[in-house]
Amino acid sequence: MSATNLSQRLQVLLSSIQQGKIMEAMNEFYDVDTVMQDNANPPTEGLAANIEREKQFLKGVKEWKGFHVTASGVGDNATFYECVMEFIATNGQPVRLEQVSVAKWKNGKIVHERFYYDTGKRTSQ
Repeated sequence: MSATNLSQRLQVLLSSIQQGKIMEAMNEFYDVDTVMQDNANPPTEGLAANIEREKQFLKGVKEWKGFHVTASGVGDNATFYECVMEFIATNGQPVRLEQVSVAKWKNGKIVHERFYYDTGKRTSQ
C-alpha cells in the first residue's frame, strides 16, 4: 500500500472515530487477527476480543466531549497519531486522556496497534 493510500485510510479512520463510529471503524479498518495493546499491558488478540474490549471501555463513558488529533504520520506500512480524548465517565468524573497510537498495516487493515499514554494523568479534576 502506498504512503498516499495509507494516509487516506488513516484520515478516514480518524474521521470515523471523531463521528463516534468506533465499532464500524473497527470492522472496516482492523484485520480479523489484529492485536491491540495498551502501554506494557498484555496484548488483546483477535478482532472479536478487541471489539469486546472496546465495548467495555465505552460502557464507562457517559458523554463524549471530544476526540482531537494533534499530530499524525505515515511510514512504511505504519501510521501514528497523537490525540486528546475528553469524556465524562459514568461516575460523573471528567476524563482527559492524551495518547499516541502506533499501528502496523497489511493489505489495508491494521494488524497491530499499540496505545501509549500516562495512566497517572487520565482524569482531570
